[in-house]
Amino acid sequence: MTNFIGEYECKLDAKGRLMLPSGLKKQCAPESEGRFVVNRGMETCLVMYQKHDWELVTEKISKLNQFVIKNREFIRRFNNGATAMELDGVGRLLIPKKLLDYAGIDKDMILFAYADKIEIWSKKAYEKMMNSDADFAKLAEDVMGNKDSQDINE
Repeated sequence: MTNFIGEYECKLDAKGRLMLPSGLKKQCAPESEGRFVVNRGMETCLVMYQKHDWELVTEKISKLNQFVIKNREFIRRFNNGATAMELDGVGRLLIPKKLLDYAGIDKDMILFAYADKIEIWSKKAYEKMMNSDADFAKLAEDVMGNKDSQDINE
């Protein structure tokens, strides 16, 4: 599984293509061969996985009991808009217009890379989210301060 890291400011070209930053390309696994899957994120952003990482995630999801309504609803929402993409000869990705519209991306965007995914945000939405009044220290305590998370500090 890939372990992406970084934040990249990008622009769509006139045809709606994204030039994948060289810093991200260097982090891509050779087995990905420039193949990705993009879909709607949990917030109003897009989430992009390398094809092989997408397959690992969907393998986990396929193990959910599909006789449970919430599971079926999650599976539908998670896969909503999922689209396979491939880097072209010069390192660009064509993101479907329907997905760009969902995320409110017109030209300026931020790629936020972590773990096995790359979140794709409109620059305005990303800045608004990151500049919110949320107390990061309190959030860190709530998320990381429980006993199960103690071993992360060891």
